[in-house]
Amino acid sequence: MMEKKLNILFLCTGNSCRSQMAEGWGRALKGDQYNFFSAGIETHGLNPNAVQVMAEAGVDISGHSSDNVNDLGAEFDVVFTVCGHADENCPVFPGAPRVIHVGFDDPPKLAKTAKTEAEALGHYRRVRDEIRGFVERIEEYL
Repeated sequence: MMEKKLNILFLCTGNSCRSQMAEGWGRALKGDQYNFFSAGIETHGLNPNAVQVMAEAGVDISGHSSDNVNDLGAEFDVVFTVCGHADENCPVFPGAPRVIHVGFDDPPKLAKTAKTEAEALGHYRRVRDEIRGFVERIEEYL
């Protein structure tokens, strides 16, 4: 009999960038081992720059939607908060999953001070790659 795959949620403020990248990497790299979801405390829509830099890395997240954590029907085994605001305002989940904070810089916030589009996208790419590294070694947290 096969063991049940863990349900893993990546939670951030608006479910537009970091949590979407994490879900995309999770499904691409470890989707055969775990069920991955992402959500936000609020919904801000899918960030087009996040979609672009993930596509550059070969991961298509263009079909993802920005979901509010209160609208998800699944129960989770592990919840990763990927931004400080989500960590500080993390809701209580049914089934009392483990909640683990692994914070990443906010690319849209960093991009606001960029002088060029290339510089702005550089912030997205750096965080994308940091999230990939985290997902590649996610077992260290489970």
